[in-house]
Amino acid sequence: MTSMDELMGLLRIHVKRGINLAVRDVRTSDPYVVVRKGTQRLKTKVINKDINPVWNEDLTLPITDPGEPIKLTVFDYDTFSMDDEMGDAEFDIEAFIQALRMDYADFPDGTILAKVQPGRKNCLAEESVVVLREGKVLQDLCLRLRNVECGEVELQLEWIEVPGCKGVSATPTPTA
Repeated sequence: MTSMDELMGLLRIHVKRGINLAVRDVRTSDPYVVVRKGTQRLKTKVINKDINPVWNEDLTLPITDPGEPIKLTVFDYDTFSMDDEMGDAEFDIEAFIQALRMDYADFPDGTILAKVQPGRKNCLAEESVVVLREGKVLQDLCLRLRNVECGEVELQLEWIEVPGCKGVSATPTPTA
């Protein structure tokens, strides 16, 4: 269990939807998403018979080490056998954390605080933007799934401050 002095805050991962996911049953799949960070594991609900599922579900992870990547795996739920993997991806939150450390109180709504380009070292399908919306720092991500023939998952990240924990300004993010 995480102690309050190690905890920086909570990361809300809004799992929006899957796009063109792989077929793992006869003509469709019953997908769900598992998000892992270290020993923590969270899961969305199963969407039956849909390769373009809309989950619109929030998963919340306590964050102690912002440098540790977050892994996402899509599975096809099967009633009578092991669930099939439908691809995986990982993302880091370093640009997001750096944007949170900015003094953005006087910035206008819609200000772009950071941009992350897709590349070999990440699973982004397109540019990811960290933006200030209604006083909240948000990051939209579209992740291209690996180890599968097709599929993407759209997420949105939001930070939740926790009273009594160290917050984002206490620990500098290691630079690569």
